[in-house]
Amino acid sequence: MLFLRRRPLLLPVLLCALAVLASRPTTAESDDDGSEAGARVARLYEEAATASRAYEAGRKAADAQRGRAERAERLLARERQEITVLREDLGRIARAQYREGDGLPYSAQMLLAAGDEELMRGQGAAWRADLALGNAVGRSRRAEARLAADEAKARSARKALDERNGELAAMKRTIEAKLDEARSTLQSRADASVAAGSCRSAVHLDGARTHSERKWVAPVTSYRLSARFGSGGERWANRHTGQDFAVPIGTSVRSVGAGRVVKVSCGGSFGIEIVIRHSGGCRTQYAHLAAVAVDPGDRVSTGQLIGQSGTSGNSTGPHLHFEVRVSDELGSAIDPVPWLARHGVPL
Repeated sequence: MLFLRRRPLLLPVLLCALAVLASRPTTAESDDDGSEAGARVARLYEEAATASRAYEAGRKAADAQRGRAERAERLLARERQEITVLREDLGRIARAQYREGDGLPYSAQMLLAAGDEELMRGQGAAWRADLALGNAVGRSRRAEARLAADEAKARSARKALDERNGELAAMKRTIEAKLDEARSTLQSRADASVAAGSCRSAVHLDGARTHSERKWVAPVTSYRLSARFGSGGERWANRHTGQDFAVPIGTSVRSVGAGRVVKVSCGGSFGIEIVIRHSGGCRTQYAHLAAVAVDPGDRVSTGQLIGQSGTSGNSTGPHLHFEVRVSDELGSAIDPVPWLARHGVPL
């Protein structure tokens, strides 16, 4: 049966990895103001994000196992039907013997035989009947034994699936708690920086210098577009000057293209922000961040991680405010969505 075949050890390995991540301490060793404190928060966020991905992989493996269990149930149903047919065959054989013997068993017919020829015929009929009955009984017993074994294995597989799903659910709750804690810590440090008007040292994230085959990319990989360019409301003194990407606190923010960091600031309505100048003189701004991973003057490549999203400054919730300007002037902003589309990045 399909669900009885040997399966890869993906799910047990994921469970072990999740258990290690879930058991790691989350409290920083010290509460210093240097880059190490921010780095610890970033590592915690990355660990929680990695564990979340492992959980999703484990959940998919559990779904696949559930599919195998359902296929096994269908096979068991067919086996039960086969046993029903075999039992019906036994009944037909017994009834046929009774009819052919005029209501007498073959042994009685042989005892009442009038001669050797009739006795031989009775012995042949008895042998054929016994053979047919023995074969039918054997098939029925083998099928019933196979059904009992398969049902036991199916019960064991269902029990293991329930246990693994329970472990995954418990670990997911632990992971989500760690992730919430990491995001809260990250944002509280960002708020303190904005209040002080002084940025902490850059948090250099692992894998920040990624290589992209494309010249331009979106500033975040997974998002929901929220406030659009030019929209109005009480949140802004004038029209909205950028495009908002609704993302959770701590989401990695990427440079949309190669360029040089010309500004990293903490304070004001934009909260923590980064401005990058690209070839041709255009600037891109990344605002309301929770942490930065670059310093002024740094050269950045396309897709390089430059910070983590947040809700610092004049912000009503976690998101990335992305802006494109044609010059250093704040009033030179243009709509980022068609600008990115012209550079081969549809949103």
